[in-house]
Amino acid sequence: MRDDRGIYYYPILSNKSIRMYVRPVEDEVEFRLYDSDNPEAWEQHNWIPWTAIQQAAELYRKEKRGGPPLHLYDFEVAVRLIRDEYRPDEDNSNGAGEGHA
Repeated sequence: MRDDRGIYYYPILSNKSIRMYVRPVEDEVEFRLYDSDNPEAWEQHNWIPWTAIQQAAELYRKEKRGGPPLHLYDFEVAVRLIRDEYRPDEDNSNGAGEGHA
């Protein structure tokens, strides 16, 4: 899906007020959360690279603390949205181009 902020998916299917925006930046995928019930959070939080999300999760695991809500960040969905948005003429039904952002 797309709107004026970019391409997004619903990370919590039962809550359509929360959207996870994704974008490609060089060889990275970045995420940014938007909550229509808390729109100022969009301005308070910037884009987060997937590698930073993974690093934070690992740090939290090592420290045995609760970490970032990783279930909100779906790398596979993000890659698929980016591929469909930026390469819409590719035939994605046969798996062509799998593994690339």
